[in-house]
Formats: sequence, C-alpha cells, structure tokens
Amino acid sequence: MFDPLHFLVFFGAALALAIAPGPGMLYVAARSISGGRAEGLASSFGTALGGFVHVIGGAIGVTAILMASAEIFTALKLVGAVYLVWLGIRTWRQAGFDLSNIEVKPAGCRRAFVEGIFVEMFNPKTAAFFLAFVTQFVDPARGNVALQFVILGAISVTLNTTPDIIIAFFAGTIRRRLLSRPQWMKRTQRGSGALLCGLGLALAFARRPA
Repeated sequence: MFDPLHFLVFFGAALALAIAPGPGMLYVAARSISGGRAEGLASSFGTALGGFVHVIGGAIGVTAILMASAEIFTALKLVGAVYLVWLGIRTWRQAGFDLSNIEVKPAGCRRAFVEGIFVEMFNPKTAAFFLAFVTQFVDPARGNVALQFVILGAISVTLNTTPDIIIAFFAGTIRRRLLSRPQWMKRTQRGSGALLCGLGLALAFARRPA
C-alpha cells in the first residue's frame, strides 16, 4: 500500500515530532507528579485514545469540516482550554493531600484515563496536526485513502504515546522521592497545577490553521 521510501520519510518525521517536547508530554508529566506513576500511565493511554478519535475523524472527513469552520474550531478549543484550567485548579487545591498514600487508587486511574481522553479530544490542534501532517503521506493511487490515513495516524499516535509512557515512569519515580519531603511535594503539585492552567491558556489563544 505504501511506497517504502515514502513511508520511511513519514516514519522519520513522525518519530522526530514524537520525541520533541510538547504540551502532551508536559500534561503527562504534570499528572504523573501530581497523582503518581499509575495515573500518569492512565493519562498517557487516555490521550492516546483521544488521538485515535481524531484519526478516525480525519479518515471520515470530520476533521476537515471542523477545521473549515472558525466557530466550531473556537468552541472546541475553548472547551478544551476550560477543561485543562479546571484540572489545573483542582490539582493546585489538592496539593499536599494524602501524601502518605503512595499507591494510587484504581478510581484515580480511571479518572485520569477518562480525563486524558477528553483533554486530547477537545484539542483542535491535534486534529489540525493529523489533517496537515498525515495527509501529506496519503497517496490516492495506492489504495483506500481512509485506510491509509488510519494506518499512518495509528502509527503517529503510537509514536507520540511511547515518550509519554517513559515520562510517566520517570515522573512517577520523582514523585515517590518527593513523598519523603511533604513541603517539596506540595510545591511540586502546585507547580503541576499551574502548568496545566498554562497549557489551557495556551490552547485558548491557539489560532486556527490557515
């Protein structure tokens, strides 16, 4: 289905974009330090599933419709921005609570997973990324266009998720060490909350791709 050289170019570009520090990595790091390794991993898988939603949307043409409408784009990004800011405020307010409980409860992981899905789903910049990047490597002459988009999008999501998982492990380790220093842990959690709020504000001011 894919030209080998063309596919290698795609894979190299997607890999470079995946390992470049970005908002997704910062989000997972913030959740991992705030809630622990398990919540960070759950957030990673949640954002991955949210990314697949954009892949499917792009494959069936929904993404193109959303990107063509300034009103829909604005509404979508504001919902995502408010959601991130709300998560940041909640993280800030909960800083320093339950520091003695090192292991994360399953309910916390489920919540982190669901929140990760919504954070990525309501990020129109992710939709724009797939529309602008993946479509460059889709060749109508080589078979079903939608299937090509899904395959390439799935590869991109997998590459993006791998660094997030690694970050969750490292950030979770940092959190465990901080638990022996409650004041530092509290400050770090508040920093994570502020980071989430900052990501929300950055999304709120994002411009629709031309």
